[in-house]
Amino acid sequence: MLDEGSAKVSASEVIWTPDPEKAAASTLSKFTRWLADRGTVKADSYADLHAWSITDLDGFWSALAEYFGVRFHAQATCVLADASMPGAQWFPGATVNYAEHALFPQFGGEDTDTALIAVGEDGRERELDYGWLREQVGRARAGLQALGVGRGDRVAALAPNIPETIVAFLAAASLGAIWSCCSPEFGTKAVLDRLSQLHPTVLIAVDGYLYGGKRYDVSDTVKAVRTQLPALRATVAISYLNEQPLNNVMTWMDFVSKPGPLEFDPVPFDHPLWVLYSSGTTGLPKGIVHGHGGVLFEHLKALRLQFDLHAGERLFWFTTTGWMMWNFIASGLLCGATVVLYDGSPGEPDLTALWSMAQRYRVNVFGVSAAYLSSCIKADLRPRDDFDLASIRMIASTGAPLAAECFRWTATAVGEGIQIVSTSGGTDVCSSFLGGAPTVPVWLGELSCAALGAAVEAFDEHGNAVIDEVGELVVARPMPSMPVAFWNDPDGTRLRAAYFDDYPGAWRHGDWIKITPHGSAIIYGRSDSTLNRGGVRIGTADLYAVVESLDEVVDSLVVDTSSLQRDDGELICFLVLAPGVELAHVEPALRSALRTELSPRHVPDRFLAIGEVPRTLNGKKCEVPVRKILNGARVEEAVSTAALANPNSMAPFIEVAETLAAR
Repeated sequence: MLDEGSAKVSASEVIWTPDPEKAAASTLSKFTRWLADRGTVKADSYADLHAWSITDLDGFWSALAEYFGVRFHAQATCVLADASMPGAQWFPGATVNYAEHALFPQFGGEDTDTALIAVGEDGRERELDYGWLREQVGRARAGLQALGVGRGDRVAALAPNIPETIVAFLAAASLGAIWSCCSPEFGTKAVLDRLSQLHPTVLIAVDGYLYGGKRYDVSDTVKAVRTQLPALRATVAISYLNEQPLNNVMTWMDFVSKPGPLEFDPVPFDHPLWVLYSSGTTGLPKGIVHGHGGVLFEHLKALRLQFDLHAGERLFWFTTTGWMMWNFIASGLLCGATVVLYDGSPGEPDLTALWSMAQRYRVNVFGVSAAYLSSCIKADLRPRDDFDLASIRMIASTGAPLAAECFRWTATAVGEGIQIVSTSGGTDVCSSFLGGAPTVPVWLGELSCAALGAAVEAFDEHGNAVIDEVGELVVARPMPSMPVAFWNDPDGTRLRAAYFDDYPGAWRHGDWIKITPHGSAIIYGRSDSTLNRGGVRIGTADLYAVVESLDEVVDSLVVDTSSLQRDDGELICFLVLAPGVELAHVEPALRSALRTELSPRHVPDRFLAIGEVPRTLNGKKCEVPVRKILNGARVEEAVSTAALANPNSMAPFIEVAETLAAR
């Protein structure tokens, strides 16, 4: 575990407090009162409710199903037949369909209510109501059936964040087919590394996409992918970039040309809904399978209770279809909300683009990455001065720990009354273990609370749960959206190795965490990329917070080469500098800041300037692969370049590795 003295201690400053009237009117409070009125449990605080939710799993999840009116076509024999991990069996015997809950009027909006607002960086926009969405899903369902798609078949997509992608996903789900999607910026190998595992029968693809003011034609990628998916029966082409469709394929217009009834095939609770993927930086991406019921229950809980999302509210999160946040925001339809889809760069024409969009479409829940908020700080933005952002009640962030300065900037530069929800979870569960709630304060630099039903603990090196100490993030009880399986892992060997081998019977997530005495949490970064200095280990998040707070630094990556074979290795900090900045100019300030804000032993041995930080296709820094390269591994052993958004970024690290080897 990390050394407690090395981790930055939060001052536990409250930066947002729930308004009592709004908190009492939240769905979470109504749910709590409903539980008390029926004699299930009396919870006087969120902490009480959370404790019950992780102690009485049967009671909590069955109450959630009843409260939200989940439509079971066949009833379960029990809530949880087997609570072991892995292997928990939720609602055995029950049949359900996720798409039904997104589109059935009881759950979704009325036909005239806005379901989707689609915005492109080039100015294109569409507002589409629930009536349109239901009709289009019925048509797409009929189109899939005409192509022979049924339960268990795989429908794959190479498509951006546009309404047609939502329609295709819901149509596939309505049939019990299994959905999987890659973002169109993925190269041919990255797409095939993922989709070829599934043997899809239908591919839905665009001809290109827009990003950063540029047009990218992906027709050659589509052609190459088609030739290497032998089970493919048809390709459906969406003309998104060009007016002329791809050759020898079915057009989207033909695909949805015939109306069809909006029907939903009941499937078992754990029937696969979609396959998401691990980053694939060190091998073939693992296909993470989630079930209809698990996703439905988890997203109802997360969006309606934790986010307090209501029918008619507008939910936005900047994401591509290759990130699990796309799947998450699609579930805004479960609440009858309007989902705002943005396709393009968040910095086109500049970083105000998303704030302008939030004003124009009156966004209520505004979700972005921690990196985006940091970029806004560096750009010296004050969105509240230029835009009317009164509609925003929550700014949510994920992808990396949210630095304390981002909390403070949001409160001062965007709006004092906005709830700041830093979340931590992942593709593994397609949701969050930690986040916020409408009845819980926000403390500076902290994640407000563990999510209901998530038994989050910090384990010390002996496997004991600790409070107010830094340890491994562990989930001690099963959650419905934990993976049903990994694809092509029939005996569960890879699944167990990924999460359960370190602490048998508990889920090890791979993050350093401290749970505070008031129930919030602080994430310190990945535990597999720990910095080891003189026997004292720290997470990378604290170092990045200091280094990237300087305007002269655009991005950074830190690696401790003593973390593997080398006991006498170096702590090296790689910097992407702002235009015109010289390393010699900024290095003294960095050393001083790190010495003051962390400690002398956390000052890197060397700073080196690079052109860009290597990142996965989902934007995560590649700390572990770089560490392996610096310790002598060949690039092909350390990372699959097809999993990188910028494969050429590895060159500087190879040079450093050669220098280290020559010593």
